[in-house]
Amino acid sequence: MTERAARPTRADYVAWRTATTRWSDDDAYGHLNNARYFDLIDTAVNAHLAEATVTDIRHLPQIGVVAEVSCRYFAEMGYPRPIELGLVVDRLGSSSVIYRVGLFQGGEGAPEQEACAEGRFVHVYVDNTDPQRPVTPVPALIRSVLEPLVRERPPT
Repeated sequence: MTERAARPTRADYVAWRTATTRWSDDDAYGHLNNARYFDLIDTAVNAHLAEATVTDIRHLPQIGVVAEVSCRYFAEMGYPRPIELGLVVDRLGSSSVIYRVGLFQGGEGAPEQEACAEGRFVHVYVDNTDPQRPVTPVPALIRSVLEPLVRERPPT
């Protein structure tokens, strides 16, 4: 049996953003709908890229397409509290990037120093005119804004 990685804390992430929650984000059980986690993970990565590069990343010659996304859940979240999203790069490869996104509710100094959930998000960089062809290396503009986010994850 494989041991599950430790529940991440705020110290595991480098860049931060806050997302608001809406009444419609909750499911029939009164907690954040699973699909909304994936929206938040995708938004955290792509909003960071767009803001850090100061460009519309959809129109770059090479774009990141999602090759993998997953989420581990630790505690319920939901409306009306905002969600803080922590971002870190686990691996900056030759044609791909592996991100982790921590989802927190509670704010700095609050008891919720551990993530409520953590997403894993993999981008593979492809030619914008031929998305079937990965490009190497990850474009310099993207690499330059991701290098400050790289933090190796300690072995579990």
